[in-house]
Amino acid sequence: CGAGKTEILFEGVNEALKQNMRVCIATPRTDVVLELAPRLQKVFPTIQVAALYGGSEDRHLFSPLTIATTHQLFRFYEAFDVIIVDEVDAFPYTYDHTLQWAVKKSAKSSAAKIYLTATPNEKWQLECKTGKRPFITIPARFHRYSLPVPTFTWCGNWKKSFEKGIIPAPIEKWTKERIQRGKQALIFLPNIKLMEKTAPYFRKLHPNIESVHAEDPNRKAKVERMRKKETQILLTTTILERGVTFPNIDVAVVGAEDGIFTEAALVQISGRVGRSLQHPTGNITFFHHGRTRAMNKAYNHIIQMNKEAKERGLIDV
Repeated sequence: CGAGKTEILFEGVNEALKQNMRVCIATPRTDVVLELAPRLQKVFPTIQVAALYGGSEDRHLFSPLTIATTHQLFRFYEAFDVIIVDEVDAFPYTYDHTLQWAVKKSAKSSAAKIYLTATPNEKWQLECKTGKRPFITIPARFHRYSLPVPTFTWCGNWKKSFEKGIIPAPIEKWTKERIQRGKQALIFLPNIKLMEKTAPYFRKLHPNIESVHAEDPNRKAKVERMRKKETQILLTTTILERGVTFPNIDVAVVGAEDGIFTEAALVQISGRVGRSLQHPTGNITFFHHGRTRAMNKAYNHIIQMNKEAKERGLIDV
């Protein structure tokens, strides 16, 4: 996470555009389209980049470079010479075979198909190891700092505490420290119900704490306020586990043992920290009432990436 996978695409995309090819970068989530479109527009200023998602104003725009949610690809037939699927393991793409079919249908039979992910599923990992799938691993970030390793912090029965209207002491302490230092932070919670219940408790610590989830009608505006540093702390579900970059944040996972927090989700969440050159480090804490296999696997995954990066001479720190 945060290796610079998007930036590494630029040269190949440029080469394809020079050959008058149509390129599509597809991603499962609207948030990611909204994040990528301005970045790519900046890199390719002479081309009008089309950003396609539900309700997008660009839907009638014919562009050599299209950034789209995978759902939008149902509208295309053999349209693209190069198709890049970002976050290929993300929900809903990974579970929805019709979306996978839409990607195939939208690409020409001769198209180059490139898949990006920081957390490939076990089947793909095995195919890579056994030589059945060509792959490239980037175990390091472009700024040559190692990936931040999660800290595991036991916080007792957090469900019971929240039911009593109390934020568990270790979580409250962590949050107050960020408020005092003026440091932006994301706090991940396992579900919407819990987030809506606990948001007022967190706001007692600081009025500028917002919450966001997939069904939130103001989701886009809230993420934008976080990006502009108008919001200091944002409570979120796994909707922000991937594809968004806030340059200088710390991250906490509340109830990291909950089933929603798979190995892939925890690796992705950890990957929100230390992404920028100006702020290459940060704190990621898993607050829990008992360790799970997924938590341990996520921890080992990050340690393994740092080890491989060091062995390949790709990190300095």
